[in-house]
Amino acid sequence: MFALLSVPLLVLAFVLAAGATWMAGIRLSAATDIIDDRFHLGAALGGLILLAVATNLPEMAITISAALSHHLELAIGNILGGIAVQTVVLAVIDAFGLGRQAPLTSLSRSLNLVLEGTLVTAVLMGVVMGAQLPKTAVWGRLEPGTLLIAVLWGVGMWLISKAQAIPWKAEGPALTFPPEVQHARQQQQERNDATSTVRAVLTFGVAALVTLGAGLVLALSGEALAQHLHLSGVVFGATVLAVATALPEISTGLASVRLGDYELAVSDIFGGNAFLPVLFLVASLLSGQAVLPQLQRSDLYLTALGVLLTGVYLYGLVFRSRRQWGLLGLDSWGVVGLYALGLLGLWVLAR
Repeated sequence: MFALLSVPLLVLAFVLAAGATWMAGIRLSAATDIIDDRFHLGAALGGLILLAVATNLPEMAITISAALSHHLELAIGNILGGIAVQTVVLAVIDAFGLGRQAPLTSLSRSLNLVLEGTLVTAVLMGVVMGAQLPKTAVWGRLEPGTLLIAVLWGVGMWLISKAQAIPWKAEGPALTFPPEVQHARQQQQERNDATSTVRAVLTFGVAALVTLGAGLVLALSGEALAQHLHLSGVVFGATVLAVATALPEISTGLASVRLGDYELAVSDIFGGNAFLPVLFLVASLLSGQAVLPQLQRSDLYLTALGVLLTGVYLYGLVFRSRRQWGLLGLDSWGVVGLYALGLLGLWVLAR
C-alpha cells in the first residue's frame, strides 16, 4: 500500500509516525517511573528491562516487516545503525537535558550502567563472530551466531540483576538537584502517588502499542521512501530510519533527566543497544535465512562504531569527570566527533 503513495504523502506518514513515537516515549518514561517505584526495580534495572525494550518496539516492527518482505539489508542497517545513533542520543540528552548543570555520566552512579555498557560490547562482538560463518550454517531456521547473541544477552541480563547485591561505592560530591528539578520531581511524585499501579501498567501498555504501530508505519513508509529516492537499504536504515526510531529514546531520556532520573536515561540507551542485536534472531526465524553472514563491510563498520562509542561512555561512567566544553561533557564531545567521522567513513564505503 505504501509503495503506491506519492513522495509527499510518504513524508507526511513518516513525520506523523515519528511524532507519535515521540509522544508515546514521554508516556512510557512517566509510566516506567511509577512501575519502578511500585515494584522496587531500581532506575537502572527498570530502564534495562522495561523502557529499553518498549522504546525499541519501532526497531522490532521494522525488523519483522523487513524479514517478512526479505529486505534484510534494511533491518540490518536499522539495527546496527540504530545502536550508534542511540549512543549519540546520550550526547543530545547531555546538551539539552542538563546543559551547563553537569555532564550526564558524572551524575549517573551505578555499577549496573557499567555492566550494561559491557553487555553492549559483548553482543556486538557476537555479531562480528556470527558474520564470519557461512550462509549454510543454519539449523532449521536458526543460525548459531544469532543464538550466541541471544545467550549472551540472557546471561548478561541475569548477571546484571545479581549485581545489585554487590557493594558499589560511588565516590564524589552528593547529588544536588537544581530548584527547577526539585519542583518537577515533587510534582511528578504527587502525580505518581495519585496514579494507581493498574493505571500505570495500562498507560505503559497503550504507549508501547502506539510505539509499535508507529514503528510499523515508519518501517513501511521509510522503505517506500528509500525506493523512491534510490537510497541503499544500509545507508537509509543506518541514518534517516535510525534517527526516526531513536525518537522514543530522546523523548524518554529528556523526560527522565528533567526529573533527576539520570540512571534511567543512560540505562534506557545501553539496555536498548544490548537488546537490538537479539532482533537478528527474530529476522532469522521469520526469513528462514542466515542473516549475520549477509553483513557487508559497511555493516561491520557500523558494528565497530557502536563498540567504539559505547567504550567512550564507559570511560565517562568510571571517571565521572565534571569538566565541560559548552553544553557537553568531554565524553559526549568525543562521541559526537567519532560519530561524525564514522558517518563520513560510511559514506565512503557506500560509494
